[in-house]
Amino acid sequence: MSFALLNKSSSARAGILKTAHGDIETPVFMPVGTAATVKAMTVDDLHNINAQIILGNTYHLMLRPGSERLERLGGLHKFMNWNKPILTDSGGFQVMSLSKIRKLTEQGVEFQSHVDGTKYMLSPERSMEIQHQLGSDITMIFDECTPYPATHTQAKESMELSLRWAERSKKAFKPREGYHLFGIVQGSVYEDLRKISASQLKNIGFDGYAIGGLAVGEGQEAMFKVLDYITDELPKDKPRYLMGVGKPLDILGAVARGIDMFDCVLPTRNARNGQIYTKHGALNLSNAKFADDNTPIDKYSKHKAANTYSKAYLHHLLKCDEILASMLLTQVNLGFYLDMMVEIREAIKQNKFQEYYNNFVQFYSYS
Repeated sequence: MSFALLNKSSSARAGILKTAHGDIETPVFMPVGTAATVKAMTVDDLHNINAQIILGNTYHLMLRPGSERLERLGGLHKFMNWNKPILTDSGGFQVMSLSKIRKLTEQGVEFQSHVDGTKYMLSPERSMEIQHQLGSDITMIFDECTPYPATHTQAKESMELSLRWAERSKKAFKPREGYHLFGIVQGSVYEDLRKISASQLKNIGFDGYAIGGLAVGEGQEAMFKVLDYITDELPKDKPRYLMGVGKPLDILGAVARGIDMFDCVLPTRNARNGQIYTKHGALNLSNAKFADDNTPIDKYSKHKAANTYSKAYLHHLLKCDEILASMLLTQVNLGFYLDMMVEIREAIKQNKFQEYYNNFVQFYSYS
């Protein structure tokens, strides 16, 4: 089996996902490497913070440098000198959010590049081909990202289209040892649609199951409500991936509801804007109150960016718009996220997840 559960603590799960480029301990957070790089991070930086897997983006890589070129150059792993697993999204979300003009049909999506206006057609078959050319360890099916808010009728039509595309994605995917294809549950915030989607995806059969269409404006309460019922509809022996989530308390709450995998741009994007994550909440180092603060972000952290440099120095770098600010603060944030996941995994293995959850929420919420 490619996925094995090691322990459960209430509904929280600790497991191992085997891929062609190594094993992944779950729950896991995947840093986002949109264009063959995690912004402001070298591959050595990623190894130093113990990143297990990164996420690449089909849409951006098909535009630049192009999937055919990447295949000629040996695939995405070799291209960016990353020898651990890579998950690639299908490109559907970026087509919706970034393309200048798009035309949705049963065949796929015709769109104009946000870079230079060039026209492209992205279909389930083409998305599978691109992700194969990239050498993705985990390929995501091509789906339509349902906008929020959506009526029940709109969400139903979108979900049904995604199911038809899921079948085509499965047929176009080239199975290989250690390479996986994940389905994506859609249906907006409607329980009946989500359950239909999960049921049909299980009938098609995938190596893992993602939950898409959340963290798009519905709020944490609505997101958790969906997770409360949908995880029971998914196979217990397959990994569960909540796409695009999220903030530390979002991740913690989702783990408590049985989710195994996460990705989000927040720790890297917010770092570039001066916001850092700590066990006592988020801090904005651009604020003037940090100009004379000679203390490190976290003297107990094992990461030099967090335990060595003063808040005053990092504040200064931000005010001067120095590149080093983005580099150091990204290390701080991703280091915090990945350390949090290590702590979560250990708490689950020791049947102490609820205790860890309560302590984390207490200190994070009342800062």
